[in-house]
Formats: sequence, structure tokens, C-alpha cells
Amino acid sequence: MLIGAVGLFIAIPKATAAPNVQAAIAPSLGVIAPVTDCADLADVDLSSIGGAGSKIASVREVVKGDIFCEVKGMLKPSINFTVLLPLNSWTQRFLQVGCGGLCGQIQLQLDGAAGCAPLETSGFVIAATDMGHKTGEADFGNNPQKRRDFAYRGVHLTAVATKLLITTFYGRAARYSYFSGCSDGGREALAEAQRYPTEFNGIIAGAPAMNFQVQKAIYHGWQALANTDANGNAIITARQLPLIHQAVLAQCDAKDGQEDGLLADPQNCHFDPSVLSCNKITADSEAGQNCLSEAQLGALRKIYDGPRDVKTGQRMAVGGALPGSELAWAGLFVPKKEGDLNFSQGVALSTLKYLNYEKNPPSTFTLKELKFTQQTLTDLEKLHPLYDATNSNLQAFYAAGGKLILWHGWADPSISPLNTLAYHQAMAQTMGLETREKFERLYMLPAVYHCSSGPGPSLVDFLTPMLNWVEQGVAPDSLMSYQAVSIQKKLTSKPLQGDMRLVTIPEGAASRPIFPYPDYAVYSGKGDVAAAASYLRKRQAAVPASYPWLGEDLFKSYQFIN
Repeated sequence: MLIGAVGLFIAIPKATAAPNVQAAIAPSLGVIAPVTDCADLADVDLSSIGGAGSKIASVREVVKGDIFCEVKGMLKPSINFTVLLPLNSWTQRFLQVGCGGLCGQIQLQLDGAAGCAPLETSGFVIAATDMGHKTGEADFGNNPQKRRDFAYRGVHLTAVATKLLITTFYGRAARYSYFSGCSDGGREALAEAQRYPTEFNGIIAGAPAMNFQVQKAIYHGWQALANTDANGNAIITARQLPLIHQAVLAQCDAKDGQEDGLLADPQNCHFDPSVLSCNKITADSEAGQNCLSEAQLGALRKIYDGPRDVKTGQRMAVGGALPGSELAWAGLFVPKKEGDLNFSQGVALSTLKYLNYEKNPPSTFTLKELKFTQQTLTDLEKLHPLYDATNSNLQAFYAAGGKLILWHGWADPSISPLNTLAYHQAMAQTMGLETREKFERLYMLPAVYHCSSGPGPSLVDFLTPMLNWVEQGVAPDSLMSYQAVSIQKKLTSKPLQGDMRLVTIPEGAASRPIFPYPDYAVYSGKGDVAAAASYLRKRQAAVPASYPWLGEDLFKSYQFIN
């Protein structure tokens, strides 16, 4: 089976010299002290931003190594936010952090900034929002205003309010503003670049759920139903995943130039699941133990292939889960044990019932009623301009001097990496390759799961290279990544700015360079496999020029719904 293999441009891979990995050293900016007391921020008027009733809810100084002014506020009708302003170490930068899932809580968690020195030294004002609703409020989509607050308004108004607080507290605006988020936080990041192109100087979007309508309803709906039999039971369970994963590695691990258990070029993996058929394994064959039944093989093929129109066979999403991601399926669309509900079932049903349609279906709606047809996609497209962040025309962001880093784990089964690749290619088609190269970079991380973790090198600092790009004009190229599970030591984190925690690089962690797509790191054959210096730069074997599917036009320029 060929995953996403249409419109391929085949290049002959050629390894180049050992990489000169860019040093992760941020530009130095002067420290600015506050011009007023923390308590004075309680009097800041937010009504012109969020409307009458918007207010500062609490202000206090907190000590977490350094001293910060913690401001909590509410923008009408129910957008809550937190801002953390350092008293003694502000280096004139503002960083807003995205929120994952369907949000509903203030998440001061930042992926893709492992070991970032300016964060460790509390140099940023940091802000985050719950996007206008509470965790557990599954039906918030019944309220049209809360839909808008979740789609874009909560993040935008939090940025505006934070900038007002910065100006009031320090007597000057931030010199540079940044946004970083993963998953839905990645969608929020791209929505900011597309809707408010002058709001942030630099934007980092990891594993973005930008194609929200298709991603939540069709992709997760398909993956859940593909692994469910007529009686509602799981066809494949977590018990079979190591068997499947090992079969993938046996066929594809060496194709990227190194047998290390990591697929660095999964688009070149044409895994044939039939090798696992119980009909081919005769010695002590037992379905689900050392082989798969025909029903399990059928489900497996559907999971890899992704959603298709049941009438025409055309793709209804960019793609499915890629080979190499199998061990991360547990708990997502494969239950960890018999009888467990899985994430894909829950998220698809929740969004279908309360968010995806202009008019919500009856409360009795079940996932079995989801039809994989062109009409379903047409119905979902009606709110595409509200929720989605797939507009490939970033001309205004580029003209404002904005810089964008996209990143995604190749082994992410929650959001297919092919979505991010399709958006990357769509930008080139809309704006031209030369223009895209002036303001955007895409990094693909081998064997990394959704936003973090996995056996691959998941610890990367994208934030420092972004600072250098925005503030010094130095575009990122080769960066350093670290393998969190490469040593027998628990991943460490330390408190930062209130309740925020920042992941640090474990001592002795294996390192590997990463390069802008479509290049990747391959072992040179000499030296320590755990050392970045032992790797060469190589081009992906297959670089698709496009990813044809029924919703391709969703990745073109369009007018937003406000």
C-alpha cells in the first residue's frame, strides 16, 4: 500500500556532509523594569477590548524562583485568561501559549521549546486563555458566541489584553511578540497568522489541527468506526499493536538509511499488511497473537488509508495514520483493552453533536449515523471559514515581516502529518515557492508522536531559532533534537513563571540534527549513533507535489466567518 503517493516528484537522495547545527543562542535584549506596582494592574479597564463587564479578576505577586505579577482576567462573555509578567527579568518579549484539544482550561504548557534559555531565565511575558468555556462543557457549541470565542476570538482578545497590560506595567510595548502552540494550539497559531497578520512577529505551529472540521468529524470518526465491528466491539486492540509495528519496521526501517526503530521517511514505506495474515503464518497461528484475522487486516488497511467516500472511493481527508505510528494508536482509536472507549470516538461524537454543523443534530445522534459521502463534506464545509485555519494565502503576514515555523511528528496518529505537508505545499502553490522560503520552515520529526513523546527525538527548541529569525534575520536551517527515551532517566521539568513548567534536556540524551523538509538526518556509518555529528543530510526519497482529496480547495484562499 502506498500512503499519500499521488503527484510524486521522485528525487535521487544524496547524502551531504555532516551538519553544522545552528547554535541555540538567543539574541540579547535589555531588561526592562516595571514602572508601576503589580497591584495597579487591577485597575486596567478591559471593556474596550471584550465589552462591558470585562474585568481584571485578580492580581498578585507570585514567587517561583523569580518574582512575577500574575494577572487573571475575564473578557465577556466568558473568556478567562492568565498573564504572567516578570518583575526583574523582562527582556521586552511577549509569548502567548496555545491550548490543546477543545481547550476549556488555561494550559501553561509549551511544547517545542526544550532548553530555551530566555524561557528558563523568565525573559518573557506569558499569556494563555481557556478560549471561552470550561473543561467538561461538551455542549458549549450550542452557544453561537462560544463557538466564535473558541474559533478565534478568545485567543485574539487575550493577545490584545496582554499587550495593554504590558504597556501599563512596563511603560512600553513589547518589542517582539510570539505565539507557540501544538494540536489545537497549532490551529490557533495559524488562525492568528491568517486572521490577524500583524499581531505576532513569529508564530510556531506544531501538529496543527488546522483542518478542524474534517479532522475532528471525518478523520477521527473514520478511524474509530474502521476499528469497530457490527456488535460495537474493537477489531484491533492494543495487544496487536507491537506485532503490527514490528512488521512495519521489518519492511521499512532500513529504507531511510538506518535500522534504528525510527522511520525518518515514512512516505517511502509501502507497508503490506498481508504479511501478518494468519493464512500465511502456519506454525501455531493464533489470530491476535502472532497473526491477524481477515477482519483485523481489513481494519488495519482502513486505518492506514484514511477516510474515503463510500460511493466513489475518493479520499475525504488528506490521509490516514502513517506507518511507524502504530504504538501510539493505543487509547486513540484502538482501545487499550476490550470494552474501553477511545479518544477518536469521543472527540468525533462531541464535535459532530455540538460544533461541526450550523444546526446541531438531535441529542440522540450516534457515530454510526456519520455518513462518509460528498454530502457530509459539503455540510461540514459550511463552517470551514469559522473554525479552520487552512488559508494558504499568508501574504499579509509575510508583508508584515512575520515568520512561521511548522513542525510535526511523523508518527503522530492523532493528526496525520500529511495535513501539515499539504498545507506546506499549498502555500507554495498559492504564494510561490520563493516567497514561502522567505518566511516559513517545516520540520518533520522521525518517530515522534502527537506534540511530544515517542521513541524519536522529540525534544527540540524551535523558539530560540524563531527569536534569531525575527530579531536578527537569521533563518533556521539545521537544528538539534534530543531523544527523551534514549537514557534510563526520567524526563525532567522545572517550574517556570507561575504554574508553567518547562521541559529541560536530560543529561546524556541522544542527539540528532533535524533539517527543513524535505531533508532529514541519516547515519553516516561512522561514529556514535547517539551523537548528532555522526549524521548526514539527505533528501526524502519521495516528495509529493500535492495530496489530492475531495477537500483540496479548503487549503486555498478564502474569506473567514467572524
